[in-house]
Amino acid sequence: MSGDHQSLALLLFSAFVAVTLGITTWVSRHRHGSAEEFYTGGRLFSPMENGFAIAGDYMSAASFLGISGLIALFGYDGMLYSVGFLVAWLVVLLLVAELVRNCGRFTLADVVAARMRERPVRIAAGTSSVAVSVLYLVAQMVGAGSLVALLLGGTSEAARAWTVIGVGALMVVYVTLGGMRATTWIQIVKAVLLMAGTLALTVLVLLRFHGDFDALLTTAAERSGHGKEFLAPGLAYGGGWTARFDFMSLGLALVLGTAGLPHILSRFYTVPTARAARRSVVWAIGLIGGFYLMTIVLGFGAAALVGTDEVRASSAAGNTAVPLLALDLGGGAGSTGGTVLFAVVAAVAFATILAVVAGITLASSASVAHDLYASLKRPGRGRKPRGEVAVARLAAAGIGGVAIALGLLARDLNVAFLVGLAFAVAASANLPVLLYSLFWRNFTTRGAVWSVYGGLVPAVLLVVFSPVVSGSPEAIFPGVDFHVFPLQNPGLVSIPLGFLAGWLGTVLSRERADEARHAESEVRSLTGAGAV
Repeated sequence: MSGDHQSLALLLFSAFVAVTLGITTWVSRHRHGSAEEFYTGGRLFSPMENGFAIAGDYMSAASFLGISGLIALFGYDGMLYSVGFLVAWLVVLLLVAELVRNCGRFTLADVVAARMRERPVRIAAGTSSVAVSVLYLVAQMVGAGSLVALLLGGTSEAARAWTVIGVGALMVVYVTLGGMRATTWIQIVKAVLLMAGTLALTVLVLLRFHGDFDALLTTAAERSGHGKEFLAPGLAYGGGWTARFDFMSLGLALVLGTAGLPHILSRFYTVPTARAARRSVVWAIGLIGGFYLMTIVLGFGAAALVGTDEVRASSAAGNTAVPLLALDLGGGAGSTGGTVLFAVVAAVAFATILAVVAGITLASSASVAHDLYASLKRPGRGRKPRGEVAVARLAAAGIGGVAIALGLLARDLNVAFLVGLAFAVAASANLPVLLYSLFWRNFTTRGAVWSVYGGLVPAVLLVVFSPVVSGSPEAIFPGVDFHVFPLQNPGLVSIPLGFLAGWLGTVLSRERADEARHAESEVRSLTGAGAV
């Protein structure tokens, strides 16, 4: 890309970083250091503010870059991500939002531990939350690297690596200094920017085709090289039974995974009541639904105007489809309009990545401090909230380091695909224990622990021994082959295993469920009586 692209994009990106660092600094001067302030922002956000923040947290690099890229490459099959990510919010709205707000305080483990023995449950749930968060963070790091590779013409691997490191460092600063309050406002600003940028691109694409969506689809099919097959199911997931099972596995993971994501669950604690949590989700569904409809237009627009071959040549995984589309809509390479639009899109994408990684890092560091540290380091002793906050800040740095390292390894994989893996692990390990705890009267501590590990361990092992890691040209380690599991997404196997392990653990447990604690948590979850 030209020097104009680079300088303008970097200028806009620097402006966003300056604004968000200003927010973080201002918040850090007004905080009082309590755990409630750090983890939840004092529970003072309105449903609208929290709804925008949830949308900002959820509309990640996977949504903006990855989904549009997959649609540009695979047409109809790429839309699975848009549909799955949106439908998942019905599960959150109907089964999770209000009950979690009433039962918990800071983390997923709070909900489960309300009626179980705390130590084993917190260790299991904390471990699972960190694993999911790190996988999700890796996807954002890969998105950052793809953007920089495009900005610099794909010539500098060193610059790409330094960008991943820089994003990691910034997210640690946001979390350690500002906590939830700063993270929330960064996500709100980012959500507004992303919606505005996506709407502008969508309008420009539709104007190019005079509002004729049929003409857009026809042109996309012609330029894709696949003809009418581009608009029909099966291009990505129709190559045999393995591909079809992969399709079902991915769909299951996307629909069930959102309700188990730690950084989404933690957002329900930032509002004062369960009713506010539910209204937050309604706001989020409206924003997210509109956004995913627009990503469909952008994906087919990239195929029609840029061409599938050019998108694949720039990034084999399709992560650069939207920036290339912006360049074309603005007038093409070398034009002033193209330069400006490309720079704006690149800056919005960077803003997206920074906001999302801040939210994920905060949730995972809260799990380390509130669940793992409190259980492992201080057995039998009262918790010191300020000590927990200090540990959470240290944990943010450690988690950032792990995410950076894995992001450099997985830099050639599609961002949306990587997020699909995180969703599969969340749906396998977190969702079963959450639903059992909320709705099954006889659920026991052993059942809870078995449920978490029974979903987490198979999900992670199946990913390690899948074509994602080895045995294919697109794998993380393409030169070796130790894959034995044929599917790229483990959800079809690992999600049922998580539910089965929870049931088996409970049935085989000698302890009896505490009827009194279950009754208390049930009343609390349904009415809010006694909720924090």
